[in-house]
Amino acid sequence: MSLSISRNQVLATMQTLSTVVVIGYVWPEPNSSAAGSRMLQLLAFFKQTSQRVIFASPAQLGEHRVQLNTLDIEEHNIELNCESFDHWINELQPELVLFDRFMMEEQFGWRVEQQCPNCIRILDTEDLHSLREARHQLLKLALKANREIDLQFDHLDIVYQIMVTTDVCQREIAAILRCDLTLMISKFEIHLLTQKFNVPQALLLHLPFMLEALYFNDNKTDDDTATERCNKALNALPTFAQRAHFVTIGNFRHAPNWDTILWLKQAIWPKIRKLMPEAQLHIFGAYPPKKATSLHNPKQGFYVQGWAEDAFEVLSQARICLSPIRFGAGIKGKFTDAMLCSTPSITTSVGAESMHGDFSWPGAIHNSSNDIAKAAVELYHCAALWQQASDKGATIIDTHYNKTHLSVQLEAAIGALQKDLIALRLNNFTGMMLRHHHHKSTKYMAQWIAAKNSNLK
Repeated sequence: MSLSISRNQVLATMQTLSTVVVIGYVWPEPNSSAAGSRMLQLLAFFKQTSQRVIFASPAQLGEHRVQLNTLDIEEHNIELNCESFDHWINELQPELVLFDRFMMEEQFGWRVEQQCPNCIRILDTEDLHSLREARHQLLKLALKANREIDLQFDHLDIVYQIMVTTDVCQREIAAILRCDLTLMISKFEIHLLTQKFNVPQALLLHLPFMLEALYFNDNKTDDDTATERCNKALNALPTFAQRAHFVTIGNFRHAPNWDTILWLKQAIWPKIRKLMPEAQLHIFGAYPPKKATSLHNPKQGFYVQGWAEDAFEVLSQARICLSPIRFGAGIKGKFTDAMLCSTPSITTSVGAESMHGDFSWPGAIHNSSNDIAKAAVELYHCAALWQQASDKGATIIDTHYNKTHLSVQLEAAIGALQKDLIALRLNNFTGMMLRHHHHKSTKYMAQWIAAKNSNLK
């Protein structure tokens, strides 16, 4: 959709949603993971376009979860393999249900379709789990061959050959095909799905992080007040001279983050310290295990700090975000957070994948420990180079993650589903077939588990 289309034009074709239900894999923790921040962005969107928004999850309440009721979003605990969900969703009759990750569509998709057949069903993948796992396998093979990283991560044929035989891939693609629309955070993943898995483009919507623009380069706007407000925010950020140290941030439970820390500890950080003996790296992230905290070594300038209550405060005080990610999927919230803080980043090609379009990266991209170390030291000491990288982030945020523009696209996609839902489903015979067989097998398995649990009580 062209970004020139106004929100009012889109809303003219989109009926206001009465009730939206979001079924979450976990309760949102925006200060713990990019997935948590992403979920809050989607919930905020639905609050603007709907009368009632409910977040439901079978997960246990997390330590750092946000209190959704303070945002006027209802919270509801649901159970797996339990008919109580059927009664609850039937009474609600929402116009739209969003599944947070494919596992939730597997568990509850057939129940939603059975109780609310006219309800729009949308899947938010966060990232392709099967792609992340395939790249993890490639990295393990690379390490066995004494290579630090596998540069074939972006080769469609290679990742496809590994993905296609895995259970998680077959489950994930099936969930995408069963839904009316899937929100994709990465253009690379859209290309992979359409080119190698033959997923219809009409079932996918590219929707990266929906962030507030830092400044306004649209010639049509004359909102001086907003521009002044954004300029003040940028000017309030610490300067090059006011910042110190390297920082990396990310949930320790996420395998790519843990691998990043190990690579830093074992290969990259010793090289940086050799060039820069007083350098400090501060590592932040939720849920650090003992194996992570045991790496804490102030004598080596290697600080494992644990959970950060305010990631923006941490990033805005650091001079460089150093996060060389060797495998993964989707896009990385740590880097958009760094851009929002005007903090340059150093990462790998897979870390920067699908994040900056045609713009140059606000920092440096390298795939070897030697090159990463040299670039880190150079960027840390050169004020002019640092400032150039710092300035690039605002342009990327405004161009690729502009909340206003992306909201218009999502509203248009939902409006199209509201208008032609029956026809769109008839055109997706593969999805109809998958729903039929999956729902039958899942239904009877769920009923068997429910009966078993009932007998155990």
